[in-house]
Amino acid sequence: MQNISRNATRTLIPIAVLFLLLTLASCASRTGLYPQGYAVASWYGSEFHGRPTSSGETFNMYALTCAHREYPFGTQLRVTNVDNQKAVSCVVNDRGPFVAGRDIDLSYAAAKEIGLIGKGTGHVSVEHMGRDIAYIREVKYMSRSGPFTIQVGSFSDYGNAVRLKNSLELKYERVYIMNTEIKGETFYRVRIGKYPLRDEAYIFAKTLAEEGYAVLVTRYEERI
Repeated sequence: MQNISRNATRTLIPIAVLFLLLTLASCASRTGLYPQGYAVASWYGSEFHGRPTSSGETFNMYALTCAHREYPFGTQLRVTNVDNQKAVSCVVNDRGPFVAGRDIDLSYAAAKEIGLIGKGTGHVSVEHMGRDIAYIREVKYMSRSGPFTIQVGSFSDYGNAVRLKNSLELKYERVYIMNTEIKGETFYRVRIGKYPLRDEAYIFAKTLAEEGYAVLVTRYEERI
């Protein structure tokens, strides 16, 4: 009798575990909890249309592009909406999103392709499809004597400078804005760090250039 009881117990335990797993999976489906590996996508459009992206390109809300915090500029991604299985291929040419809990920002056109406009955000799968190496830049020099700093952008519009600064700060430290006047016009220069040695500045500048930023090694000026 005890053997029969033990055998029954051994049989019932796996069945109970299977039932529990099926129940959890069903609950996950109903509550929108997707398996690990899916990302949360959002989109951006007219507010930034015509403004420079972090890569230096002009943002076109009707082009198939996207913003990501990590992928180098020029990376091709295939983004699939897990709710309807609609997919779009887009190129990373910007940094973002800046809202916590979101992983990728699609252009208006890319979001429209996968049915994300009405919802605003959605769960997607993201597949790396390669990279356009034309986005890799060369390091340029303005000064041969130190100390040095690395300039990543210069703008007459302060808002554009702030946006680039915020983009860089997603990944890097010691980012700052210097303003200067040229022929009566104010320019806002986005720069990173202070390096006593030219080689030290070059190593970091090379990292940024390979990521796709237009960089210039120039002389460091004390901020007032």
